[in-house]
Amino acid sequence: MTQKFVTDIYPQGGWFAVTLRSPVAKGVVKSINRPPNMPPSYMLVTANDIPGVNEIDDFPAPVLAEKLSYIGEPVALLVGPNEVEVEKYASQCEIVCEEEKPSFSNLSTNSGASAFDGVVLAERTILLGAPFKTDTVKTTVQGVYRTGVQEHWYAEPHAAVASIDSQGKITIHTATQWAFHVRRSVGKMLKLPLEMITVVLYNTSMHFDGKLWYPSLISCHAALAAFAAGKPARLCLTREEDFRFSPKRNASEIRITSSLDEKGDLLGNDISVAADLGAAGVFTNEIVDNTCLGALGFYQTPFISMKAKCAQTNVPVQGPFSGFGLAQGFFAAERHASRVADTLRIDPAEWRKRHFLRKNKRLAIGIPIQDQGNMDAVMETVEAMSDYKRKWASYELLRQRVRENNAAPFRGIGVAAAYQGSGFLHASGADKGNYTVEATLKEDDTLEIRASAAPSNGSWERVVRLLAAKILALDENSVTVNNESADAAPDSGPSSASRTIAVITRLAARCCLALKKERGRAALPFVISRSVKPSNIHAWSGSAQSIRTYAVDKNAFSPISWGAAVVEIEIEQATYIPKIRGIWLCIDGGRILSEQHARRAVAVSAMHALGWASREKLSYIDGAISDEFMYNYDIPSPIDIPPIAVSFLESAKKASKPKGIGEIPFCTIPAAYAQAVSQSLDHVFEEIPLRPEDIWVAVQGDKK
Repeated sequence: MTQKFVTDIYPQGGWFAVTLRSPVAKGVVKSINRPPNMPPSYMLVTANDIPGVNEIDDFPAPVLAEKLSYIGEPVALLVGPNEVEVEKYASQCEIVCEEEKPSFSNLSTNSGASAFDGVVLAERTILLGAPFKTDTVKTTVQGVYRTGVQEHWYAEPHAAVASIDSQGKITIHTATQWAFHVRRSVGKMLKLPLEMITVVLYNTSMHFDGKLWYPSLISCHAALAAFAAGKPARLCLTREEDFRFSPKRNASEIRITSSLDEKGDLLGNDISVAADLGAAGVFTNEIVDNTCLGALGFYQTPFISMKAKCAQTNVPVQGPFSGFGLAQGFFAAERHASRVADTLRIDPAEWRKRHFLRKNKRLAIGIPIQDQGNMDAVMETVEAMSDYKRKWASYELLRQRVRENNAAPFRGIGVAAAYQGSGFLHASGADKGNYTVEATLKEDDTLEIRASAAPSNGSWERVVRLLAAKILALDENSVTVNNESADAAPDSGPSSASRTIAVITRLAARCCLALKKERGRAALPFVISRSVKPSNIHAWSGSAQSIRTYAVDKNAFSPISWGAAVVEIEIEQATYIPKIRGIWLCIDGGRILSEQHARRAVAVSAMHALGWASREKLSYIDGAISDEFMYNYDIPSPIDIPPIAVSFLESAKKASKPKGIGEIPFCTIPAAYAQAVSQSLDHVFEEIPLRPEDIWVAVQGDKK
């Protein structure tokens, strides 16, 4: 994997491409007026110049739009030999549109998702268990939990460089997590077979699954520019373009009403889920199902009624962020679990331990829990690491003083638990979820492993080399991992941190074990491959649905990772700025291939999860991101990083399989943070990001 940035590539004799974008949130393009003084060497490329299909592979997102769906949607490309002049002429082009009435959100503070009258991309109506008798209800707890949009904030903006040789073969340089999706999208657009397209992969840096599909769109633009001009073409978004128009973590609104009996046990949950996915359905079913799974939590609940809607709105396409919606769902479920415990005046950690789903039970999606016994050990470990029990009891006494309006330090502590899978729930698209890793043992006893996986740094390749060397008793330096070019490797599918470690690494290990078995029996070089195929079951087992039931790959949650986080805060009384006194995480991640890399990955995820929970404020106003949000977007800097302690459950390290761990911080830390702030000020906070100004407004309201 090359370490260069795509934006550093300037091909000799190359031309430059700039994107012309929609000025309206919804409408139809009527014409595009070029500047009258533009030289003939500069080209305007529109949808009419696409020889194939005007849509990227698998998803209903046009390469160049004619029917407009959001402000900033790509409409045309301006291509020319001089970068400065291309930008100048692009700014002078005029896009004439017939504007239509847009729909900007299905989330509402007052009326909820039911008030939305736009296009619904996906729905779920789920009933699990038998309804309870209303006369058994002792306590009812209600909450509305909202999560905001989050920017990925890549090391470099999205970019692609494309060139075509004399035989018509096209080579694309880009940073993508899904090389074969780029190949298929470009091939579909230009009507070229896959063997005519080479994708050279560049390091994606820290991406949190933001470079799964959008690089395919940028690559299509660069390839189309090169195809039209007959010259190499370079298309690199500016930082502002990337921030305003690239996919973000989608916003969500989840309402939960819990009915409890006189013992404080759950009788039933009524749940409403709304998610805003923007202008096109990208990973729609993946996001809605993961959000629903997270919102259900994993507590013993005899009856569940859930309705979910994912809406299409006229804002830029919202895409996957680490967890594919699972984190939004778990924020609601875990924040609500603490609300229930607070209502009952008991320790939130103790309430959780009493109500966890146990071994041999099933997740609501129908997948059996095989190793849930470790969740109790995870909770007990994180409690011991953080001294949670003593601190919670102490801060409850401080909360009482806050209630009585006496001076008291504002301190609080919160806990949350979650699980994650290691794959994708749905097997759809051209590849149908069939992915392969290949290995070759050569005559000189060197090993080459080929996979089109593109993780965010070189740590995965090092882990695979060490694992392969150990299995085959080779020197690490004699093992190479070839994943720089998609046409030199088999289709290993989309690459995300958890899936790469738990699925692709496992395939590489299976290849090595097979080579070990055949070593000495077959002539070298010996090539072997191993594949993974989806194993489908019906989603939401045992439910009655009013809509289509989607098939889900049960391997996505087999095995399951378990984790818990504790967050402790202190709020400055003058400024209401929360100071994070510590974050503690315990994770059952199965076999840890490299503890150093695993700790680093969890710590980085923890930092970004805290940023989402406490400061990264971003939203669309009338379909666009305002300058205020853009220039004031506040991500954690190294000086802001609090003490983070990470522990991997010792008993789980002996497991034969590694599990995904990178999503656990996103699924636990935000709810734990909101609970800690709520305890410190004796005020219920239900929304993230929860910033100092939000805290100040809430406290002033309480005083009034």
